[in-house]
Amino acid sequence: MQTVTPVARKAPRPRADALRNRERIVTAAREMFVEFGPDVPLDEIARRAGVGNATVYRNFPDRDALVREVVCSVMDRTVAAAELALAESGDAFEALERFVHAAADERLSALCPMVQSTFDKHHPDLEAARERSEQLVGAIMDRAKAAGQLRSDVGVSDLMVAVAQLSRPPAGTGCSIADRFVHRHLQLFLDGLRAPARSVLPGTALTMEDLRQA
Repeated sequence: MQTVTPVARKAPRPRADALRNRERIVTAAREMFVEFGPDVPLDEIARRAGVGNATVYRNFPDRDALVREVVCSVMDRTVAAAELALAESGDAFEALERFVHAAADERLSALCPMVQSTFDKHHPDLEAARERSEQLVGAIMDRAKAAGQLRSDVGVSDLMVAVAQLSRPPAGTGCSIADRFVHRHLQLFLDGLRAPARSVLPGTALTMEDLRQA
């Protein structure tokens, strides 16, 4: 008797509305994690996203899965912003400025405590995105230095730490309210990076690896 090998069926592609719901959940979760921390109730995230609780759990079986998706999406967008800035052929310092403001909008620093609790220290996706972003930011800064626009004593860690600190809204402060002053403060910081330097920086710039090992 001839046996018939069953044809493998491809998994159905998610519908457009299902993808939109997932994106809304991730966006709402990022906003609420930034505003209220990692313990915000998932039903509150569902309410802000405009979906039902079942939709949240259908996409993300637990809180850690949602946190991982939020962090990875933020890292991916930060890398994309750096790639776009590096690809620009215009003014090198203006490209750096655009990247800084775009990176600040992601509020990655507010998510850092959740990274430590939900990711393995050497998670491959996280490591790859982190290394790529550091390389790109270094290249953006090197181009601005070569153009004589960025002071030569500033390192990648100086930039990234300052952006992280300046873009993190106070606890309980909504992202929309923080937007009123975050970009203002960032621009003040960026103006201080322009060459020629008007002061001597104390100490030396740490590498990003130094910061991770601290």
